Amino acid sequence: MTAIALVIVLVALVAHTAGQIFLKHAMASSNAQAGFRSRAVAIPFWIGIALMTTQFFLILGLLQRYDLSFIYPFQGLGVIIITLTAGITLRERLSLQLVIGSLLISFGVVLVSMT
Repeated sequence: MTAIALVIVLVALVAHTAGQIFLKHAMASSNAQAGFRSRAVAIPFWIGIALMTTQFFLILGLLQRYDLSFIYPFQGLGVIIITLTAGITLRERLSLQLVIGSLLISFGVVLVSMT
């Protein structure tokens, strides 16, 4: 893997994580009366969509050059990154069971990718 590909993978992970956080923030800000017409919902919603779209096309570009079995383990890191980011930015409560589960999922993805 080249350094450029590693940077693209990391940018895709950051875009995916940020997209999830923005979409969660938009949905938490929505209410029955204003819905998507409110700026508090529309702006983070469209930023989240743009980030998730960016991540999608970056991964497609990587899949042109690398095997899925090589790229996918990096996506497994997204579980830990999103869990920690949600705890920090959204102040979500992270139970010990959630943290251990996230670590086990990521460890499992790494084990599978090594075969």
